[in-house]
Amino acid sequence: MKPALANVCSLESPLEQDIEDYAAGHCQAIELWIGKLDQYLERHSENDLTKLLSEHGVATPVASFQGGLLISQGEARKQHWEAFGNRLAQCERLGIGTLVVAGDIGGPLDQQGLDRIQLSLRQGAELAGRHGVRLALEFQGRAAFANNLQTAAALVAEIASPQLGICLDAFHYYTGPSKAEDYGYLSTNNLFHVQLCDLAGVAREFASDADRVLPGDGDFNLAPLVEHLRQIGYAGHVSVELMNPQIWRIAPLQFGEVAMTALRKVLGQASMEDEG
Repeated sequence: MKPALANVCSLESPLEQDIEDYAAGHCQAIELWIGKLDQYLERHSENDLTKLLSEHGVATPVASFQGGLLISQGEARKQHWEAFGNRLAQCERLGIGTLVVAGDIGGPLDQQGLDRIQLSLRQGAELAGRHGVRLALEFQGRAAFANNLQTAAALVAEIASPQLGICLDAFHYYTGPSKAEDYGYLSTNNLFHVQLCDLAGVAREFASDADRVLPGDGDFNLAPLVEHLRQIGYAGHVSVELMNPQIWRIAPLQFGEVAMTALRKVLGQASMEDEG
C-alpha cells in the first residue's frame, strides 16, 4: 500500500504550496482535487506542473472527482461528457492513471435510469481506455442506488472492463449501508483506489463531509479494512481525504506532516523518521 494525501484536505491553499509543503512532510503522492488543478492551470501551464512535481519528487497517480456522468440527461449530459473527455485527455498528458467518478445517483430511479447508469459506465470505461486512464467508481452512502460496496462491485463486474474499478471511500462505507462482509467483494482486480478518514462524536446518520477527521482520531474501526487490503495484496494508493473547513485553515506544511504520520500509523507502516 502506498500512502498519499488528497490535496482537497488543504482546499484554501494554492496547488503549488500543497506540492511543496506535502513533499516536505515526506508525502510522495498526491490525489489531485480537479478544482484546484483547474485553478492552477488558469495561471500556469501543464509543463509548469510537471516540472514542479518532478522538483519535489511527488507523483499524482489519482485525480478526484468527475461528477454528473451517470444519470444526467439532455444538455446537461452533453456538457458533462464533453468535460469528461477533456479531463481524460488532460489526465493522459499529465500521467494521471486513475480518475475517480462520483456515484452521484439521485432518485427516484426507474428501469430506464438503471439502464442509463450501466450504459454510462460502459461508455465511460471505453473512452477512458483510449486515453490509458482507469475509472474508479466511488459509491456514495446516501445515493439512491449503488450506495454500498456490494452493489458498486456488482456494477463493475457487470461492465467487466479492465478500465473500470472501485474507489473505496471509508466515509461512504461507514455512513452508508455497506456491511463488513462486503470486503469480500474487493480484489486486486477491481479495487483501484482507497480514501481514508474518520469520524468522532457524530452519529453516522447525521455525519457530513465537514465532520471528517484524520484516520485513527475517531470512531471508525479501520483495522479490518486495512487487514483485508493486506490479505488481497492491494498495492495501490491509500489517501487521506478530508473536506473539513477547520482543517482547511491548517497550513499545508503542518497538515502534511501530521496526516502522513497518522496514515502510516493506521496502515502499520514505519514513519520516514523511523526508517531513517
